[in-house]
Amino acid sequence: MTDTTEKAAVQPAPGPPVPGPAPAPRPARLWRGATPWLFLLAPLALLIVFTCAPIANMVAYSFTDWDGVSPELHYTGTGNYTELLTRPDLFEVFWVSGYYLAASVVQIVAALYFATILSFDVRFRNFFKGVLFFPYLINGVAIGFVFLYFFQDGGTLDSVLSLFGVHTDRAWLGTPASANTSLAAVSVWRYLGLNFVLFLGAIQSIPGELYEAAELDGANRWQQFRHIIAPGIKPVLSLTVILSVSGSLSVFEIPYIMTGGATGTETFVIQTVKLAFQFNRTGLASAAAVALLLIVLAVTWVQRRLVPDDKADLV
Repeated sequence: MTDTTEKAAVQPAPGPPVPGPAPAPRPARLWRGATPWLFLLAPLALLIVFTCAPIANMVAYSFTDWDGVSPELHYTGTGNYTELLTRPDLFEVFWVSGYYLAASVVQIVAALYFATILSFDVRFRNFFKGVLFFPYLINGVAIGFVFLYFFQDGGTLDSVLSLFGVHTDRAWLGTPASANTSLAAVSVWRYLGLNFVLFLGAIQSIPGELYEAAELDGANRWQQFRHIIAPGIKPVLSLTVILSVSGSLSVFEIPYIMTGGATGTETFVIQTVKLAFQFNRTGLASAAAVALLLIVLAVTWVQRRLVPDDKADLV
């Protein structure tokens, strides 16, 4: 008998299988399944009360002639939407959004540039991060009043230009072109920090070994940006484009505070607010709000179809 057969002969016979842990009782399983929903109960209630219910009321009001004050309202069907589509003046204000759309391009490019620079080892980079993000923390109303004095005749901007020997009697908020350009520049200054933080977080999430390997291969900063950073932040870049386009279509705060929509600076949202609270056309204003929501959703859908959110595989 060989050693192998002897070892096989002395091995004990397998015993009965060891029973696994007993299943939890039914009440415990039910409680375990309901626990996540208990945590979601409060946020879901807030979402329904403060988001879903107002949207449902807005859609319902868009089919009525409610003036926002009277307890009586009458169903008008699609009359508000027909008026909205047959009055060109209600959609001409979207041309103003072109200024903010162009400003959003500048904003994204500048935010991406600063995020790329400050993601590397630069002196005082934490200080510059704070400087870039600080405007986003300021209240929009305060920003509007500050820049209202900044752009007024003989204000801060004219005083700064005079120090460099540039004397101008331009009314920065006096013509549609200069006023919209000035307001768009203010929006760039305010929202640059948000895009900067998004880009910076995405860049810092890229593994550092990729930069080290690229440097060993002799790649310069531009090549690292093109082949490592750009593919790695593609989902965040897509998100910022969606936010910038939707924000350009729904600008309200800064032009409303600084000009009130005068001098050709009226946006679609300012016009909607005037329809509701100045002309007591709450039904038509609700239809305009629904139309703006559908436009933003359509633009987002088109953007997602043209630029699908593919996960970048850098490793």
